[in-house]
Amino acid sequence: MHEYTSTARVWGLTCPGFPEEVSRARRWTRDILRGSPLAEDAELIVSELSANAILHTASGRAAGSFHLALAVSSQVVALSVTDGGGAGTAPKVEHQDQEAEHGRGLGMVSAIAHRVVVHDSDGGHTVTAELFADVRRGGHPC
Repeated sequence: MHEYTSTARVWGLTCPGFPEEVSRARRWTRDILRGSPLAEDAELIVSELSANAILHTASGRAAGSFHLALAVSSQVVALSVTDGGGAGTAPKVEHQDQEAEHGRGLGMVSAIAHRVVVHDSDGGHTVTAELFADVRRGGHPC
């Protein structure tokens, strides 16, 4: 195979920043990953990241939106949610107690995903969570 050839397939979806769009994002992810053993984890991750975008950034304001990208290859499923900015600080994992109502979502995503990366840009933040198809003990790809 040529070094610049990829077998990954990529999908994108832009959603208005309404709370009911989180269920649309989950359904979209579930439909694309139907039959994959990673589908349930991916659906949960998309749900958390989409909800965070709506709750904590300009994505949830009037005329706000968030964008999802889903890349699938035989080795990895990569899920990205880009928010509308305006949060002031980048998303980060916070260690909350069990009774906290907010602040645990990105920690849960970090526990499920094999890798989580936050990218800053002028227009907002993109959180990408990767799920590896074949993982050995210790979380390393085979």
